[in-house]
Amino acid sequence: MSLIGNLSHLTSLDLSQNGFSEFIPSSIVDLYYLTFLDLSSNSFLGQIPSSIGNLSHLTYLDLRLTHISGKIPSSIGNLYNLTYLDLSENYIVGEIPSSFGNLNQLTSLYVGGNRLNGSLPIALLNLTKLSYLGLYYNQFTGTIPPNITSLSKLTFFIARNNAFTGTLPSSLFTIPSIEYVILSDNQLNGILELGNISSPPKLQVLNVNGNNLRGSIPATLSKFTNLVRLRLSHYNTQGPIDFSIFSHLKRLEDLDLSYLNTTTTIDLNDILSYFKRLGVLDLSGNHVSATNKSPVPVSPLLYQLHLSGCGITKLPEFVRLKNLDSLDISNNKIKGQMPGWLWTLPNLTYLDLSNNTFTGFGNSMKHGLSMGKLLASDNNFTGKIPSFICDLRGLSILDLSNNNFSGVILPCMENLYLTVLSLRQNRLHGGLPENICQFSTTLDVGHNKLTGKLPKSLINSSFLEVLNVESNIINDTFPFWLSSLPQLKILVLRSNAFHGPIHYTSFPKLQIVDISHNHFNGSLSSDYFVKWSAMSSLGENYDQRDDMYMGGSYYHDSMVLMNKGLEMELVRILKIYTALDFSGNKFEGEIPSSIGLLKELLVLSLSNNAFTGHIPSSMGNLTALESLDVSQNQLSGEIPLELGELSFLSYMNFSHNKLTGLVPGSTQFRRVNCTSFEDNPGLFGPSLDEVCRDIHMPTPHETLESEEEEEEEVLSWIAAVIGVIPGIAFGWVIGYILFSYKPEWFINPFVRNKRRRNRTTTH
Repeated sequence: MSLIGNLSHLTSLDLSQNGFSEFIPSSIVDLYYLTFLDLSSNSFLGQIPSSIGNLSHLTYLDLRLTHISGKIPSSIGNLYNLTYLDLSENYIVGEIPSSFGNLNQLTSLYVGGNRLNGSLPIALLNLTKLSYLGLYYNQFTGTIPPNITSLSKLTFFIARNNAFTGTLPSSLFTIPSIEYVILSDNQLNGILELGNISSPPKLQVLNVNGNNLRGSIPATLSKFTNLVRLRLSHYNTQGPIDFSIFSHLKRLEDLDLSYLNTTTTIDLNDILSYFKRLGVLDLSGNHVSATNKSPVPVSPLLYQLHLSGCGITKLPEFVRLKNLDSLDISNNKIKGQMPGWLWTLPNLTYLDLSNNTFTGFGNSMKHGLSMGKLLASDNNFTGKIPSFICDLRGLSILDLSNNNFSGVILPCMENLYLTVLSLRQNRLHGGLPENICQFSTTLDVGHNKLTGKLPKSLINSSFLEVLNVESNIINDTFPFWLSSLPQLKILVLRSNAFHGPIHYTSFPKLQIVDISHNHFNGSLSSDYFVKWSAMSSLGENYDQRDDMYMGGSYYHDSMVLMNKGLEMELVRILKIYTALDFSGNKFEGEIPSSIGLLKELLVLSLSNNAFTGHIPSSMGNLTALESLDVSQNQLSGEIPLELGELSFLSYMNFSHNKLTGLVPGSTQFRRVNCTSFEDNPGLFGPSLDEVCRDIHMPTPHETLESEEEEEEEVLSWIAAVIGVIPGIAFGWVIGYILFSYKPEWFINPFVRNKRRRNRTTTH
């Protein structure tokens, strides 16, 4: 880009997809006559230079996917001739400058996929020539203004995945040119109003999925006869629905009516009979009646059918369609054998049968090679894993978890190009096949009866992100060679027979490691965690535009983890979730001081080992920590005061050690259970007194009675002395009592209570 100075009269410059990784050069503003500038799909550093506003002849500016950050310079508002501006898919923060209202020639504005916030700038309503407005995947708040009709040329309004609130203005649908309205996954509420429509509007796509809309579906929807895609998922209808409204929408190709909270039973036969062009239908989460009425006119173009959680007990044969590509009948009440005709559908690539009570896969196993994703978890399948699985050569996701399969894992599975294999919670035995899951991102065989060792061939699984073999009988040493896997993020070896020391190694991507309840031993070097970089800086590298859960659109990874003393099921694992559990082993020596580098840690458990020495003060650097358990070790010294600064720490357990000294006095320590400090006789302090008061301190009533009894005993004894020794002897005895015996009732009440507390907390 050093040639820029020699191209001062250039009018068009396209440097897209060139792999630039430096700053956008400030010298680019010397190209005064530029009308077209495309820098998209590069990796620039820093932010947009404010001097870009000097390119006053620009009509086209594309900075999409350039990795730019920082705020949008207000100087862009000086580019009065711009008709096209694309800043999407970057790391831009802050608000859209009000100066954008000066861009009155603009027809297309793309700022989606950034981290922009604030409300929709009123200044944008000045852009009367605007046809495309893309605000998607940001953090915009506030309402959509009713006078959005000022954008009289608006055709595409795409603002999904933001935080817009308030009602959706009906005026939006009166814009004559509007064709696409996509506002899914916001916080819009109130009733959906579509305004007074006199003639069929041009609207082709209406997507308001995942908002807080409520009330009846407006009857005027039937006038939107040009609709091709209609998505109303999670629309809270709060009562019955007249589904005949939809019968007028003859051009519909994509209809999502899932989770409507309606009292009306949807007749699948009727819905399907309304549409001749329908390709996608989602009725999940409603009560659906599906009977084998004959004849049933079903759109021959239907290729996706989603009936999850619809209460159906039998799959009707009229959905036996040759074009069917995706079928979801999960979370229903279907039992017995799977219908054999399912395996004859030539184009079926996605089948979700999970959460039913199927007992077998049916008799007709003549399926071709097109099946790509088979989800059959949480059923009543028994016997061996059917061998026809190995004939599904296109299979990429296989989930047979939570069934009653027995026997061994089929060796022929080595020949499948599986990206996900989940066989957890069955009764499988034997070892893992040597070359299992070479192409996998997820391998989960937890909670079976598997034996042997981890196959060394896993070292070739360069895509592996999740390895879970918990609760088996695997007898092996620590697989330090797994550190060479560049994508490994989850490692769970919990409750097996792993043994021996765990050598110093690096896990650059590891976010969750659970090696608890094995037989690991030895000590950990002080620098053991130095190269566990993901736990040190995960939050800084996390891109919020990505899906927030691990896994893909069809399968999300899950696991069970000890957190805050309880087993917690992560039904979906957040990409930014971090945990380390070394509990229930035989580790000794000091806790490595390098543990303090793992500042992204949320859960840390080192309990039930033989760690000695002090708790490292470097733990005070774990600013995200929520749960800490170092109980049942041989730790000594004081609890570091630095732990009192961890504002998110809500659970901690220091019990059954040899800790001494003052317990930190921060709020967190005053809220934990008293049992978190038990069997550490050397601990003391106001925090300990406060959290243990309810268990060890007598009630005020009990204290008063006890003191009265003590006083009565002392007075009775004095009276007896008075009766025996008169005169001077009486004075001598009283003096002795007062200055030598010092019964508690003569002592300052504060000191008396303090002594009583000290006695109760040390026993």
